Parts: sequence; C-alpha cells; structure tokens
Amino acid sequence: MKEKTDKLLTIVMLGLAVVASIFAVLFALNTDKFAGLYNVAYWMLILIVICAIAAIVIFAGKKLGENFKTQKGFAKKFLIILIAAVVVLLASFLLAKGNDVSAVLLEKNGLSESASRLIGAACILVYILVIAAACSIVYVEVAKLSKKK
Repeated sequence: MKEKTDKLLTIVMLGLAVVASIFAVLFALNTDKFAGLYNVAYWMLILIVICAIAAIVIFAGKKLGENFKTQKGFAKKFLIILIAAVVVLLASFLLAKGNDVSAVLLEKNGLSESASRLIGAACILVYILVIAAACSIVYVEVAKLSKKK
C-alpha cells in the first residue's frame, strides 16, 4: 500500500511540476496572446507553491516523527543541529551592517535600513553555508583517501 501511495504522490507532484513549468513559460513569454491566462497562471502558480510547501512540511514532519521513535539518540542529534542552525542565523544577523546599500537606492526601492540588514544577513548566511558545504566536501574526500590506505 505504501508503495502505491508513494508512486501516486510522485506522479501528482510531477504533474504539478509540469503545470508549473508551463505557467513559468507563459510568464516568461508575457505576450498579448496569453494576456487572458496571466491571472489564471499566477493563481495556479501560487496554489502549486502552497501545495509544494505543504508536502514538504508534512513529509518532513512524518519522517522526523519516525526517526524520533526508531533511532536511539536522534533527539540529541536533532537538538544539536537545531542549536547550530540558530547560532549560524544569529551570527549572520549580527555580522550584517545594514548600511551596505546607499540611502538613495533604499528609498528608491521603498526599503528601510532594517530590510537592508536582513538582506545582508541572508547574504552572509549563504556565504557561511557555502563555505560549510565546501569544507564538508573536502573533509569527506580526505576521509575517503585516509580509509583507502
């Protein structure tokens, strides 16, 4: 039964992805020929994004619940990862200055300094995550080499 459900969900999600791709192309073309479909495409795209987010949250929550029940010590690992994520988020926010963009540009786009600081924090967060991913890749490769010898 579980295999049939997984297969059905996969087909539905692939179908939604195809529909979303078609609407994305319609948005990109943005010609007068598709002007009547623009509002329909917009709301379909919003609906598809909401469905995707709901599916991610539901399946991630289900998998977390299963891991808490079956794996011993998973709660401790999960808590450590959660604390590390909060520390990285706080560090990126504290490192962001908020004055990277000129006041004229902020005013032109209708943004405040706090919005600029959030954007800077998001950029710093991406930098931290990219560096962490690169370091983990290097670590895994070095560990593989050391195990071969």
